[in-house]
Amino acid sequence: YQDKEEVVLWMNTVGPYHNRQETYKYFSLPFCVGSKKSISHYHETLGEALQGVELEFSGLDIKFKDDVMQTTYCEVDLDKGRRDAFVYAIKNHYWYQMYIDDLPIWGIVGEADENGEDYYLWTYKKLEIGFNGNRIVDVNLTSEGKVKLVPNTKIQMSYSVKWKKSDVKFEDRFDKYLDPSFFQHRIHWFSIFNSFMMVIFLVGLVSMILMRTLRKDYARYSKEEEMDDMDRDLGDEYGWKQVHGDVFRPSSHPLIFSSLIGSGCQIFAVSLIVIIVAMIEDLYTERGSMLSTAIFVYAATSPVNGYFGGSLYARQGGRRWIKQMFIGAFLIPAMVCGTAFFINFIAIYYHASRAIPFATMVAVCCICFFVILPLNLVGTILGRNLSGQPNFPCRVNAVPRPIPEKKWFMEPAVIVCLGGILPFGSIFIEMYFIFTSFWAYKIYYVYGFMMLVLVILCIVTVCVTIVCTYFLLNAEDYRWQWTSFLSAASTAIYVYMYSFYYYFFKTKMYGLFQTSFYFGYMAVFSTALGIMCG
Repeated sequence: YQDKEEVVLWMNTVGPYHNRQETYKYFSLPFCVGSKKSISHYHETLGEALQGVELEFSGLDIKFKDDVMQTTYCEVDLDKGRRDAFVYAIKNHYWYQMYIDDLPIWGIVGEADENGEDYYLWTYKKLEIGFNGNRIVDVNLTSEGKVKLVPNTKIQMSYSVKWKKSDVKFEDRFDKYLDPSFFQHRIHWFSIFNSFMMVIFLVGLVSMILMRTLRKDYARYSKEEEMDDMDRDLGDEYGWKQVHGDVFRPSSHPLIFSSLIGSGCQIFAVSLIVIIVAMIEDLYTERGSMLSTAIFVYAATSPVNGYFGGSLYARQGGRRWIKQMFIGAFLIPAMVCGTAFFINFIAIYYHASRAIPFATMVAVCCICFFVILPLNLVGTILGRNLSGQPNFPCRVNAVPRPIPEKKWFMEPAVIVCLGGILPFGSIFIEMYFIFTSFWAYKIYYVYGFMMLVLVILCIVTVCVTIVCTYFLLNAEDYRWQWTSFLSAASTAIYVYMYSFYYYFFKTKMYGLFQTSFYFGYMAVFSTALGIMCG
């Protein structure tokens, strides 16, 4: 900024403290606007529009390094309707958010006295702005001027600005919003260490099972090679070698199966890239930049989806590859947009700022049709041509062999339910930190932790599914594709169950809008995580 240059105080949103996502325009409450009307232009990004950021000009006249003594900027005429609006806001602990030079400031609307009969409004905004050179590096707001709400009176709103020199570097100005005591708590380190021990244990277990039992199996099979045919037909051959003629039979519903696999590969690629970008760049310093990055990366990684989904479908002998490509491309976007559309109706009914504008919806649809779909097509064609030919080591029998009876705990359904427990156990502490930063007022910044947890999750999932598939094939059941996918994907069910626990015991959310927002998006998050694990 130059000296005396205009500094804009943007009003963002106001809403109940316990419901982070239920936000309204600041001027939906009967606040009054300052006298200054003209303002330089403001441009909104896609991520902001989707996250319900509604910046409006406060009308306060603030100039760089120019102190303002306490000045009245407008009056509120308190008739009965306006008083009721303020009383409702104070009862529900409404607080508002403002921005100066992209730094967020929070303030509370008012407070009630102990017995809850009289309600008071804070009328005086006292701003202290720290500057370093010609940059703003620190903003503090003190709310003063408690005025009792009495119908049919005039309330004067005032503000003051004090500029002070600060030693904070411009790059570090967001550090005061971070909460190291919460995120770098001993428990966080301990949970990573705990998961790490579990990984070592699992890898050991898997390699032991595979090495020892496979060596035994090989010994048994090679001994049988030496017998003559008569003995072998009478001999008791059992185990995974029996199903060699059926194990490469295409899975049931290959179209859905390959679409899910493709989508899972894409979600994994997106998670990896977004976490790496977030580790290098501080994405939390800009409004909505995390979401914009994720959307951009998702669109750009569409060929991954096409490649893995299309090649798998071709190897399974699928004929309707165009249909598979469409389903694969629109599986995740349809799930997310469907949920968002449903929640949007409630947001419109509530007049919340979370209601997604029509233009933004059109923009997202255009990304789906004109970016994701063509890139998916490219990936599918590459996948079909490069790795679409089946190259199985043994022939598939013409007639499927009957699946013998087996013990109850070897049934695919049981294996699927048990498979998700260990992957969930390795991530659930991190889930707590991620949920808290999303549903409460913490800024998540420890992406190194998230990266470690993602790696741990991958290793645990791989180990668990190898063991599950081994048990299944040993019971002479060759339907391993869906079982191996679902035994990892069942992590999603446990994460969703944990989100219920989190809602009831860790948050104080209430109201239809916040509750449907919470459970709707948690379902999307859990499903995406499940598909990725699978």
